[in-house]
Amino acid sequence: MTVLISAKDVCVEYPSAKVFDAVTLGVHSGERIGIVGRNGDGKSTLLAVLSGSYAPDVGDVVPNGALRIGVLAQADNLDDSLSVHAAVVGDAPEHIWASERRIRDILGALLGDIPWEADVGRLSGGQRRRVDLARLLIGDWDVLMLDEPTNHLDIRAITWLAGHLRSRWPRGVGALLVVTHDRWFLDEVATSMWEVHGGSIVPFEGGFSAYIQQRLERERLARRTEEKRQSIMRKELAWLARGARARATKPKFHIKAALELIGNDPPARDVLELRRAATSRLGKQVFELVGAQVSFGDRLVFDDLNWRIGPGERIGILGENGAGKTTLLKLLAGQLQPTSGRLKRGKSVKLAQLSQRLDEMEELAGDRVREVLSRHKAWIEVEGKEVSTSKMLQGLGFRPEHLQAYVGDLSGGQKRRLQLLLLLTEEPNVLILDEPGNDMDTDMLAVIEDLLDSWPGTLLMVSHDRYLMERACDDLYAMIGGSIRHLPGGVDEYLRLMAAAPAAADGPQPGGERGAGQASGRGGAAHAAGPPHIAAGPGLPAGPLAEQPDPPCAGPPAGQSSVRPAARPALSGGTAHQARKRLAAIERKLASLEAAQAALSQEMCAADPTDYEELLRLQAELEATITEAAAQELAWLELSEQLEAAGG
Repeated sequence: MTVLISAKDVCVEYPSAKVFDAVTLGVHSGERIGIVGRNGDGKSTLLAVLSGSYAPDVGDVVPNGALRIGVLAQADNLDDSLSVHAAVVGDAPEHIWASERRIRDILGALLGDIPWEADVGRLSGGQRRRVDLARLLIGDWDVLMLDEPTNHLDIRAITWLAGHLRSRWPRGVGALLVVTHDRWFLDEVATSMWEVHGGSIVPFEGGFSAYIQQRLERERLARRTEEKRQSIMRKELAWLARGARARATKPKFHIKAALELIGNDPPARDVLELRRAATSRLGKQVFELVGAQVSFGDRLVFDDLNWRIGPGERIGILGENGAGKTTLLKLLAGQLQPTSGRLKRGKSVKLAQLSQRLDEMEELAGDRVREVLSRHKAWIEVEGKEVSTSKMLQGLGFRPEHLQAYVGDLSGGQKRRLQLLLLLTEEPNVLILDEPGNDMDTDMLAVIEDLLDSWPGTLLMVSHDRYLMERACDDLYAMIGGSIRHLPGGVDEYLRLMAAAPAAADGPQPGGERGAGQASGRGGAAHAAGPPHIAAGPGLPAGPLAEQPDPPCAGPPAGQSSVRPAARPALSGGTAHQARKRLAAIERKLASLEAAQAALSQEMCAADPTDYEELLRLQAELEATITEAAAQELAWLELSEQLEAAGG
């Protein structure tokens, strides 16, 4: 492999901390490197140093010849006065850029719903991100450096970007360095990892999953080495204490055995136990939407929405930007009233909501962290045990000195974690999380997931972080065309639906009744025209002047709520790892549904045989549960077949 960039004895020091201390490394052709580390450890600084935009205090960074380096920063430098057209392709003639299929594919996938002549200054944050990303990707680069490329992108755009980066260069050509907190994305694109920590950079082979395994192994070996060192020190201390007599004997010390790498698998989330705990706190009803409609002026977000959410359900909501996910959360939280229809809420519901914005934290900017904590409960119940809020704060990455810091001086990730802790001190039984992974590093995301694992209550989450969504939620739903659709097959099913029937994302969908855990509705809004002469990417609508793609596959027959996917190639690598995780989640869900069927059957046996309304209600719930179990079993079989084909 050819060395593209070499760095030798690089030191970078800020007034408050030393970021890098004598770091030596190289970027070689063919490498696809994921960069992880805690917030503030220097990941973005590393990209700036390697790209040449920031000079180190000590050491040298040498590119190999006239290297073409493309950089995507966290904040774009787009000129607000330019049109999207000018920002992306400049003044290049249309016949030049439109004649290249690679460029057409990029523009169609990222900009298919953005007006080609719109002013950049009038775009949303997510649209600006896609414009900046398209501007970068259409260029020819030897090295691409991407800093949080998935920020503001929805799951479909993230999936497309991963596929593009995997196939962008032939094997052994080009180099990719990507800083991101999206662990699914890292598993898809990275073949090696760099961990930035403590002024150094530690390399790991493989993607994110392999990195976690190797890190655990290194920590296990480090523990064993430290235990051995301490054993030797104890022997030396004993020898010194006993004097010369010790020279004739060799006292034996029992060394504690090192932990196996994954010797004892951590227990899976006990869905049934959490459901029982949630039911005792919430009763049988949490939310029920009946014929709900929400519109803003002429824009219909959704119509005739019927959805019942029960106690202990852990629901993730997918959908493209602007599909109405945040509107739905506001409706459930009582911040928004339906235009028509009604929302029924359980009498015992105690709701807490983590919004995308940090407005609540800004109001506390002038207070110290300890002052904020003193106004809330000092103890929180976690897994049946009382834990102090200060200990919880330490578990969320805060050090003792942070207690004296002003809230306004905290980083975005620290504010986010403090915001979540304050919500949990209220001991809610319903938790609504809107993009909870924003500003979180990978280690903190794992801590948040572990915390949510033991939280007994109803959870609703909106996130573009696929790993977080699949890890923390047991059921996924999608907002498509103003309706809510259950996804037994998870994110993969959502992507297939969007790719197979893009028109469904724009037009109204027929509504109808669904049982518990099911939803329906209709509504939606049309997209604006994208670049002329460019076919839209998978699932993205084309502009009126665009070349028309092949007709999409026909959707399911009327009345059916799921799509049986076509056969797909065997899984491998990170995709297989995700499939195994999804398989485990489906198995937990099936166990929960089996228990629910047994409970409903018992209720029917115990019910008053003359109470026809109660019997009909129980029968409807039982049929809905059986239908959902059948869909889950179908998804389980499909995943099992793919894993078997992959040898997994």
